Amino acid sequence: MQLSFLPLLLKLEDNDYLFFFFFIFILNSLTGKPKALLNADVRDIPVGGSVTLICSVNPSSGWEYYWYRDGKKSHSLTSQDAVFPSNGQISVSEGGLYRCRGGRGNPVYYTEYSDPVTINNIDKPKAVLSVSPSWLSPGTSVTLSCEVEHSSAGWRFYWYKTVPDLSGTSYSYELLPGSINGTEQDSYMIHGKTQTAGFTCRAGRGDPEYYTYYSDPKFVWSGGQSASASLTVNPDTVQHFGSKSASLRCDGNSTKWRVSRFTDDGFQRQCFFWGTMNGSTCNLNWMWYGNVVYWCESGSAFSNAVNITGQYNDGIILVSPVHPVTEGDSVTLGCKLRTQNVLSNVFFYKDNKLIQNDSRGEMSISAVSESDEGFYKCQYSGKESPQSWMAVKSVSENSSFPVLLITGLVCGVLLIILLLLLCCYKQSKGEKFSDQFKITDVFLLLLINAVATEEFEIHKTC
Repeated sequence: MQLSFLPLLLKLEDNDYLFFFFFIFILNSLTGKPKALLNADVRDIPVGGSVTLICSVNPSSGWEYYWYRDGKKSHSLTSQDAVFPSNGQISVSEGGLYRCRGGRGNPVYYTEYSDPVTINNIDKPKAVLSVSPSWLSPGTSVTLSCEVEHSSAGWRFYWYKTVPDLSGTSYSYELLPGSINGTEQDSYMIHGKTQTAGFTCRAGRGDPEYYTYYSDPKFVWSGGQSASASLTVNPDTVQHFGSKSASLRCDGNSTKWRVSRFTDDGFQRQCFFWGTMNGSTCNLNWMWYGNVVYWCESGSAFSNAVNITGQYNDGIILVSPVHPVTEGDSVTLGCKLRTQNVLSNVFFYKDNKLIQNDSRGEMSISAVSESDEGFYKCQYSGKESPQSWMAVKSVSENSSFPVLLITGLVCGVLLIILLLLLCCYKQSKGEKFSDQFKITDVFLLLLINAVATEEFEIHKTC
């Protein structure tokens, strides 16, 4: 409503002007300017997304709306700064402190500015991967689980294996089977894994799809050595004094290697951070105190992993083999101070149970069996070593292929003998056998080939 005070103003006497303007001031103070109201559907902008702001004035008819960000009231936002779906609405993809106000008339009459609304940009989230179990054993499956920091719904998950990039310290990633289009499930199962391997994941959503950062690589380790890649430790013992030197050597089907380690505080580093790489050998002048997993990497393969424990110099260590012991083999465990081997009166424990308590300084097992697998430690003169796992490898893991090969050869010889007997029988009956022999001969060759192929595939899978 607009009031005209001109007729009243003309009738006023000079002494009444002061009273008139005071009256107008009080009237404006009571009525005041209307104030814009700003609302936001959400306050956080996801990666690649936007939020909608709504400005309103009561009464609402005839108003045009003006938008401002980060206190810049002299310059309202334009279509270059945001999207204007309709009068009173704006879609923004940049965080900041937003205000609005309404205006109408000519010249423009403005409302009060709205109270500010803070809009936040959410940083690109990162995927977090976990693997279970960390160490492989025969017949176990590996489960990968992926989650997104500040998680919300609608993500699809992509699964990758890591491939060492020997030009630096990083990895390239290759999609795992069935992961090209992502999975709705946040877990992925891997069967039949027998060698050390690394994995990573990421998630994506939206159209067009935007992705999280890749997760940090996670590893599943195997103690079993293979022809393509193997790691050996010198001295060959799980526990080492921190001040003593050691070497880690990589062997296999590669001319270029790097050695990685994963410390018990959760960090992975390559040899040149903590040792000296000389060809395929990483030399250490000192050992990390605590439990550390070491393994070799070539451009296409990971070696077996070894778990090494670093001990303080005033302590005592258990001398036990780094690699799994084969069933039937002998093994000797010892106890050692930094300056000398302990030769007598050593207590040996398995799984925290005392198993040898006499004057000897060593414990020998003449023929290792599966029941000997477990955690061992030694005790001498009030000092106790850390405990270390001694793994036992089944004989079948080493001899499965020779057994299959011998079985196949025996079967082949028996088939040939049966064929010859059949041939002699036919000839004794005076029957022509040339055609039958050719057919049987072809059949025999095919059968032997099938047996040999099956043996090869079984060996390759193992």
